[in-house]
Amino acid sequence: MSIADIRQQYRKGVLLENAIASNPFEQFSAWFNDALKAEVAEPNAMTLATVQNGQPSARIVLLKGFDARGPVFFTNYDSDKGQQLDASPRAALLFFWPELERQVRFEGIVEKVPAEESDEYFHSRPLESRIGAWASPQSQPISRDALEQRVADFTAKLGNQPPRPTHWGGYRLTPHRVEFWQGRPSRLHDRLCFTQQPDGQWALQRLAP
Repeated sequence: MSIADIRQQYRKGVLLENAIASNPFEQFSAWFNDALKAEVAEPNAMTLATVQNGQPSARIVLLKGFDARGPVFFTNYDSDKGQQLDASPRAALLFFWPELERQVRFEGIVEKVPAEESDEYFHSRPLESRIGAWASPQSQPISRDALEQRVADFTAKLGNQPPRPTHWGGYRLTPHRVEFWQGRPSRLHDRLCFTQQPDGQWALQRLAP
């Protein structure tokens, strides 16, 4: 089989205007709960797309918080994505749940969360992950041996209660556009898009598949 012959008919659901929530936050919460119930693998995995000097860059990160302010993720501020967000704080997030034949796209402005919020999440992480935040100079060239030596060094130095490093913390994307996609047969998918209006209200439109 050639790559061009790989295709799938989507038949698991529909998304109609009379069955969607009045705002994207409620709709996302409902769909995320559906993903949890369906035991989707890594339901909180999302593609983060950033841009710097006109060059797009994308990678998978994990959703670690969500409310009416938007989705939250955590990372090394000195990483490539951290530097790109400093230079251009606009980004996009994409969730894809193939078991449900659904996608959700967020577009908006990204800001660092307050230090207290980063502290709270950091101290909820397993010890090995907290040490890793210190040991990994994320996005910088490094050998495996050097990385493991840094882990050993920081473990010996910081013990069982490492503080949150100042170069590590959270970001929140405040969306102005959120699109919900439900796969349908013959590629005639449902796409319903919320766009925030100047008065803060959300307008809903159907988009052609």
